[in-house]
Amino acid sequence: MTTTADPLPGNRRATYRDVLAEPRFRLLFTTRTVAITADSLRITTFSVLVFTATGSALFSALAFGISFLPQLFGSLLFGSLADRLPPRALIASGYALECAAAVLLALVRMPIAASLGVVALIALATPLFSGASGRLVARWLTDDAYVLGRSLNNMASSGAQLFGLALGGAAVAVLGPHRALAVSAVLYLCCALAVRLRLPRLEPGVSGGARGDGGAVRASLRGAGLLLRGRTVRRLMLAQWLPSAFVAGAEGLIVAYAGGRHFAPGWYAVLMGCLPVGMLIGDLLVGRLLPPPARERLVVPLAALMGLPLAGFAAEPGVAVSCALLLLTGSGFAYGLGLQRPFLAALPRDGQGQAFGLLGSGNMTLQGVGPACFGSVAEGIGTGGAIALAGGAAVVTAGWILSWHRSP
Repeated sequence: MTTTADPLPGNRRATYRDVLAEPRFRLLFTTRTVAITADSLRITTFSVLVFTATGSALFSALAFGISFLPQLFGSLLFGSLADRLPPRALIASGYALECAAAVLLALVRMPIAASLGVVALIALATPLFSGASGRLVARWLTDDAYVLGRSLNNMASSGAQLFGLALGGAAVAVLGPHRALAVSAVLYLCCALAVRLRLPRLEPGVSGGARGDGGAVRASLRGAGLLLRGRTVRRLMLAQWLPSAFVAGAEGLIVAYAGGRHFAPGWYAVLMGCLPVGMLIGDLLVGRLLPPPARERLVVPLAALMGLPLAGFAAEPGVAVSCALLLLTGSGFAYGLGLQRPFLAALPRDGQGQAFGLLGSGNMTLQGVGPACFGSVAEGIGTGGAIALAGGAAVVTAGWILSWHRSP
């Protein structure tokens, strides 16, 4: 791999209008938002379908989280293909595969294990498509526009997840789970067609990746090893993985916390919605109002903001205070905007697709592991204490990031 030698980009502040003026980014942004909506719809509906068929909370939970862990293995084994294959074909094929899986789940009555296997297999390939898309965004958006592009994607992701969950509940109630899965298939198909018909080809010689350097698995493992052995890249990946995983661990306890505090029915959904709303607010304010150097200086305070409010759950507050604490926690997610320029600058030029795929898959995997870990802790110290402990872990991570500036 050839390491990027360019200095950190300039400090000119971009605007969201600048970002959306790039038609190729606009297409990727729109299709990704629709696809996330389809993901949330499919995950929710599939969980309902599995629970209806089995009556098992365990199988329903597996259906909800089965797409997390395989992504890490997919990134490690096949991640190099995000740089070695034409991105338009790769991204369109990804959406087409998601469509096919949703159609299969909707129309074919399979054993539960087989259905879970279909979802897991698709998850193996997810880092390829997301990595290729991330590489194109980094190519077409430069300097601060790239950071705001990431900010827009974060905000759209939060909004699309909320809308997808709501759409899933409504679709299941009106259409039933099988037809609701068919709706998600239609959304994936629209994304695939839009990318295939409207995304331009890259010029010859810029599709990335070396040829003839061994099989995809060997190249992927070697590329992942080179990325993770690099101190700067490894630090920046962990800095983006760990706080999110700790907050996800706390988020996974919200339903149990609301039940234990005997909140009125439905309040758990309001509490869970406070995190993405806070994320939307934080990304909008930090991305739009602050110049690049200020965002990078605020990484540690914002990362600490993710964890400090959660410590308040040790006192087992009521609904109103809990909502305020979760809104503050969500707004702290904007710390990631200050890491985007250093992360991009640290990446090898010919491995950006694999790096973005690994970043996303590691994030998803740890967010799947976090609830299991802190759920186990809650069995011993209670949900309020476990949520507070998750917040403390996020604050410790902020302190670790601060220590970078003190180490040689």
